[in-house]
Amino acid sequence: MPNIDPGGEASPSSSSRVPSASSSADHHQPAAQPSRYESQKRRDWNTFGQYLRNQRPPVELPACNHSHVMDFLRYLDQFGKTKVHLEGCPFFGQPDPAGPCGCPLRQAWGSLDALIGRLRAAYEENGGSPETNPFANGAIRVYLREVRDTQAMARGIPYKKKKKKKRKSMDSSFHQSSSGI
Repeated sequence: MPNIDPGGEASPSSSSRVPSASSSADHHQPAAQPSRYESQKRRDWNTFGQYLRNQRPPVELPACNHSHVMDFLRYLDQFGKTKVHLEGCPFFGQPDPAGPCGCPLRQAWGSLDALIGRLRAAYEENGGSPETNPFANGAIRVYLREVRDTQAMARGIPYKKKKKKKRKSMDSSFHQSSSGI
């Protein structure tokens, strides 16, 4: 069976021929590695699928809804590394607490937000319809907003959405300054 080199030319499977300069560098390289994002998306998708299979009774993906997704996010909190102070804690609302406390560790809002984005994309890439995507449900957005706000209050750092800076055109400022010459 002939091999296809990156240039699209068929070549015999034996390596007796001398490869051209353009194909010699790529000829024996393994298939391209998926990006970090793609690898993480695949791991997240597999983890969510395993979570659904471990439910009693197991949940089939077509039967999955936003409630399963929110239960999954709550389940992940046990593996979190972000200290979220409770309202009765003396460190509640302090950005830099002076000492340790017994408040729980949770998943950080940013991690959950990124996870949902990857799972939302993976759902559709694996044959799910955008109209039935449980990761795109409005209840998930509300849940994430509540997590964000709760974590911001607990740390005493209000969340402020970053404003996009308006970029001035370099050409217009250059033409204005050069027209006076």
